[in-house]
Amino acid sequence: MILFQLSRKGCKMHPAARRNLQLGSRFASGVLAGWLVILSCLATTPAHAAGPKRMHPGETQTGLASWYGADQGRHTASEERFDPDALTAAHRHLPFGTMVRVTNQLNGKSVDLRINDRGPWRHGRIIDVTDAAADLLDMKKQGTVPVTILVLKLGPPSKRANAE
Repeated sequence: MILFQLSRKGCKMHPAARRNLQLGSRFASGVLAGWLVILSCLATTPAHAAGPKRMHPGETQTGLASWYGADQGRHTASEERFDPDALTAAHRHLPFGTMVRVTNQLNGKSVDLRINDRGPWRHGRIIDVTDAAADLLDMKKQGTVPVTILVLKLGPPSKRANAE
């Protein structure tokens, strides 16, 4: 194929080659634009969008704990009746029935709790404990305290997870 033609005016690109180059550059710019869109989406996707990391027994999580107790009688996310005197807690991702040890980092006190609800929904908090658990952790006066959660035993996988 002839790409260039020599003439008295100098070197000139052959018309067919020019058309191919224009089509090729449009295609290349479209591919480049597509990759840029994909990369920008990946760069702005929050880490939690891929779903929570599954925790295993022996693993720990640190963050803030809060307590709740004024919702007596309502149903939890696991469909149990909420009991502020029970040693239970709300966690965003751990399966219902999971047993955890929550340790107050300010005083070293700890309590074993069963996950039966979802939450907390406030930024920066990792677990909500019941009134009874807050008493044992000696955290009611502060409202929120830094804690370490140790997973003791995972609860059964949710029916929703099996259906997906």
